[in-house]
Amino acid sequence: MQNFSKLAKILTPSTTLALIGIAVLLLATHQEAFANNFTVAAVDVKPQNGLFAFPVSEFQDGKARHFNFRMSPNQSIRFFVIKSSDGVIRAAFDACEVCYRAKKGYAQQGNNMICLNCGMKFKSVKVNEVTGGCNPSALRRTVKDGKVIIDQRDLLLGAKYFQ
Repeated sequence: MQNFSKLAKILTPSTTLALIGIAVLLLATHQEAFANNFTVAAVDVKPQNGLFAFPVSEFQDGKARHFNFRMSPNQSIRFFVIKSSDGVIRAAFDACEVCYRAKKGYAQQGNNMICLNCGMKFKSVKVNEVTGGCNPSALRRTVKDGKVIIDQRDLLLGAKYFQ
């Protein structure tokens, strides 16, 4: 009880607020440092007959591949494709509903995709499964004849994240 009394004297409302402020500052600094330590290169791609097609073999290693579709000299749409640990090939815009304005996207760390703006981690097996908030915004894809296929019309639905 005596230790609790000492702690109560130390943790006045002003010291409690100061500690909370320091914790928030440290968290923000950590997240900013994390985001600034990563740069994710994207390969420029163009559709053929309105479709983007990638060999399934390109994703066998489980590493996310980032792509960039230039609609005009001033507007691009970024997306990534990954084969998650459950063997499913998944695709998402390199943006989410919350952080898209920062235009930082995601980087892969093990079996997670990390938002480079806020530092939130998302299991790769949840890409295309869980949407909304800071989750990578799902992009429709199909796998057919050994190719991952993304329709240009589906990709254009994500233009709002890159304006």
